[in-house]
Amino acid sequence: MRKLTLLIPILVIALIGVLSSVFVVDEREKALVLQFGQIKAVKEDPGLSFKIPLIQEVVKYDDRILSLDTETIEVTPSDDRRLVVDAFTRYRISDVVQFRQAVGVGGVRVAEDRLGSILNSQIREVLGADQVTSDTILSEDRRELMNRIRNQARDSARSLGIEVVDVRLKQTNLPEQNLNATFARMRAEREREAADEIARGNEAAQRVRALADRTVVETMSEAEREAQVIRGEADAKRNGIFAEAFGADPEFFAFYRSLQAYEKALQGSNSSMVMTPDSEFFDYLKSDRAAK
Repeated sequence: MRKLTLLIPILVIALIGVLSSVFVVDEREKALVLQFGQIKAVKEDPGLSFKIPLIQEVVKYDDRILSLDTETIEVTPSDDRRLVVDAFTRYRISDVVQFRQAVGVGGVRVAEDRLGSILNSQIREVLGADQVTSDTILSEDRRELMNRIRNQARDSARSLGIEVVDVRLKQTNLPEQNLNATFARMRAEREREAADEIARGNEAAQRVRALADRTVVETMSEAEREAQVIRGEADAKRNGIFAEAFGADPEFFAFYRSLQAYEKALQGSNSSMVMTPDSEFFDYLKSDRAAK
């Protein structure tokens, strides 16, 4: 009975020792076995593994692709137009031994701080290079710029045991103090373009009006000319008829013209005429001529 009593604690201690020496490496992780801070083993394959209890410890790192958002920074392209840029990167821990040696016990937090500094430095270097303007950064050519930032950041981050998978610029805006000035300049340019369009429209309208007025004048002149021609031809025909009538019967022609003169002269209810008694105007109203 006494032996059983002593055996139970020994078995419990042994069980605890066995359980504390076993650890599981997930397929999404990599593990380091450390002994007094020194790396003794690297566990990259998933499954059960063993360590010495109380002497060795296990540090696990995520083996998946991780994301990091950088801080917003200001860059100055070659055209001296400042831009506010923030980016994000995808990275993974490619070498856990080198990663541990580079960041120590700080782990991912320290690594991301250093990686963020590397990215900001590369963003300033690439976007501030010669021949890189703000229009280039805001155009479709920014893809090439992002690839350059990724490649340079990848070379710099290799010493941390990190592989930079991708880098993307999320936002590229003007600083707040320059944004209003830019909007005002754009508004002024649009107003100038609108004024130019209005001026060109007015000029075109004046040309159309002048052409229409000239067409009206030419049409009226042509119509007036044709009317004068027709009127002249009618007067010529009328005079021809009068001349023919005068030649056929001069006395009747004189009588007809006198009646027309009376009709034009004697109009109204109180027409008065003053003439000498021997005037020939009323010859056809006298009794002797009327009798004839």
